[in-house]
Amino acid sequence: MASSAARLTFLALFLLAFPCAMAKKTYIVQMNEQSIPATFNTNRDWYSASLQSLASDDTNLLYVYSDAFHGYAASLEPHQAEALQSSDAVLGVYEDVMYHVHTTRTPRWLKVEDEFGLWPGTGSHSKEAHQPFPDVIIGLLDTGIWPESKSFDDTGYPEVPARWKGKCVSGPDFDPSLCNKKLIGASYFDKGYIQSLDGNMTEVQTPRDHEGHGTHTSTTAAGSPVANASLLGSARGVARGMAPHARVASYKVCWKLGCTSSDILAGMDQAVRDGVDVISMSLGGGDGYYYNTSIAIGAFSAMEKGILLSASAGNEGPLPGTLSNGAPWIMTVGAATLDRNFPAHALLGNKMQFTGAAMCGGSGMGNKLVSLVYNKGNVNASLCTAGSLDRKAVHGKVVLCNRGEISRVEKGAEVLAAGGVGMILVNTPENGGEELLPDCHMIPTVHLGTKAGNVIREYAKTDRNPTALVIPSSEGDNVRPAPVVTNFSSRGPYYQSAQILKPDVIAPGFNILASWTDYVSPTELDIDKRKVQFNIISGTSMACPHVSGVVALFKAAHPKWSISAIKSALMTTAYVHDNTRKPISDEANGGPASPFALGAGHIQPRKALSPGLIYDLTADDYIAFVCSLNYTLKQVQSVVRRTNVTCSTKLSDPGQLNYPSFSVVLGPNKKVVRYTREVTNVGDAKSVYRLAVEAPSTVAVRVRPSKLVFEKVGEKQRYSVLFVAKNKTDEAHGGSITWMNHQHRVRSPVGFSWDES
Repeated sequence: MASSAARLTFLALFLLAFPCAMAKKTYIVQMNEQSIPATFNTNRDWYSASLQSLASDDTNLLYVYSDAFHGYAASLEPHQAEALQSSDAVLGVYEDVMYHVHTTRTPRWLKVEDEFGLWPGTGSHSKEAHQPFPDVIIGLLDTGIWPESKSFDDTGYPEVPARWKGKCVSGPDFDPSLCNKKLIGASYFDKGYIQSLDGNMTEVQTPRDHEGHGTHTSTTAAGSPVANASLLGSARGVARGMAPHARVASYKVCWKLGCTSSDILAGMDQAVRDGVDVISMSLGGGDGYYYNTSIAIGAFSAMEKGILLSASAGNEGPLPGTLSNGAPWIMTVGAATLDRNFPAHALLGNKMQFTGAAMCGGSGMGNKLVSLVYNKGNVNASLCTAGSLDRKAVHGKVVLCNRGEISRVEKGAEVLAAGGVGMILVNTPENGGEELLPDCHMIPTVHLGTKAGNVIREYAKTDRNPTALVIPSSEGDNVRPAPVVTNFSSRGPYYQSAQILKPDVIAPGFNILASWTDYVSPTELDIDKRKVQFNIISGTSMACPHVSGVVALFKAAHPKWSISAIKSALMTTAYVHDNTRKPISDEANGGPASPFALGAGHIQPRKALSPGLIYDLTADDYIAFVCSLNYTLKQVQSVVRRTNVTCSTKLSDPGQLNYPSFSVVLGPNKKVVRYTREVTNVGDAKSVYRLAVEAPSTVAVRVRPSKLVFEKVGEKQRYSVLFVAKNKTDEAHGGSITWMNHQHRVRSPVGFSWDES
């Protein structure tokens, strides 16, 4: 142990003797906690002494991590960070990475209106006066919180549980007294962010949400019921989160320009230390190998402590391989539509009419057609970028704008500024396809897909006097088909471990109404002075907290279940057919969604309460998985935070992990894959399950045995699956392995991919 400290000191003296004037960056340094010399009382003392020897003082120490991670974040010159790598006491040194956020009707859509009767006064058990109040705490890592929102009403709440170790910290615009029995924690982490700006921080250092995203995700997960909620009249009704009686703790790690990995890790570390039950993280990007992805390492530590981390898959779809947060110990959530939309219409002078989507936009244009303008010869003007429109040509007219380059609402603002009275926003094949997003525009708008856009562009170019009318939006319910995987939802495979199918599930992430901050308008544009208590936005950011809230319900319903059991239950009971009884489709192409877009399917919480069988996993199982990834032993130890791991036990293939789904990688040199799974009976004793297999014509699938018999609850049974490629497989076509009896259907999806190498 002492030799490690001596080596660090030698490196420091060497660096001081040969200084190099280079710009400092933030690095996360993972330490072998067992290497702390006896001369230091605490890890902080050890880290500070190391930094003092490197840089003459310890002012560069930004964070000390202890619960989700062992180590610290510090501002170092690149050569100093490189030198640290060679120390036996250092497991890894990772440069700070910038992440970005992945930006109510849903309780009824998901059938959790009564919260399964878990809380007093709810559901079919509401008359049971003896029923305890299950204290479940959701920690949200996001852009902060707007505590004045009615969604944080704590009426009827008992005292904050004694196990809670967190607090509310003050800020220039945030008093700790704003917290209550519902919102029990609010803190912020900005040291890495400030360092990324070279110290030029202009934002208010506060737990308060100045962006809106954090308030929206928090209240989606656990907002208290608020009657008569709407966005300027749209989606009017009762707004409430998935687990409206759960407690909320906010950890502000994201700021105007993004979220640094050092700040995210500090928030995770604090959340674990404070005692949260679920971590919800609607952000991502910068994924690399697990050993240099701090979120994956922090999530592993949380998993070991029984805390499930639910994270958004990302908004980089529909291209494959764009998914974030894909570690198997993370619940990765993609986005799907609801059975509600906000249709608007475009009427042309040739009497053709097109239905699209939009919201807000003022009182409308009336019922008179006006001239339609399309700047086909000017790329910027056709995109309606800032300052691109000629006021004389646009004033009093409807403007046709192509999607791309700037945000959709910025285009509407440009049309308004140039004197236009309406906008027809159309997608291109490169930007959106047929995806329609009903933004809260400042001007009457209709958003249309590529096919309609092609027709309208041709009309605008060929008609001598093109005219148009934008008919304001209304609200449509019982939309069919629904759900549909959204075009923007990021897809697998997750190439860090392609043998694990990701995303895990999809959940509502489109047109989601939830609380909003008073600091920004619904468009988030400076020129938009409208203030709203609720906003409707879309993204996998919105899908993630739906799952986080449902997990909180399951923590209350099944307090003895492992987090892998909860995850398994949600996956194996997910549904894969829409409300027209057809396979859930993909908005990107209109065809059936592949497993790499759909995961196990759309969550079905009430079914998941009684899954019948579960695929359980322990930390040791995940360690064996990491050991199978061809990492060095030091890299494995970095991921699992255990320096005594030797990888004497490891999986023969990463896909052998006892996961509730399958991702089978085949190729010209690997046409046969065999996997084994173990299921645990959490249903009735003396249960018999029979097999049903679905597979594409290119792959033969054989499962042994074809029947599972359980004599008692808790009993485990194993089965093996042989996958044989007949021809080259296609990622668009998946399959499934389902165990079923008269009471349960336990479905595991199978994704197939073909690797030429």
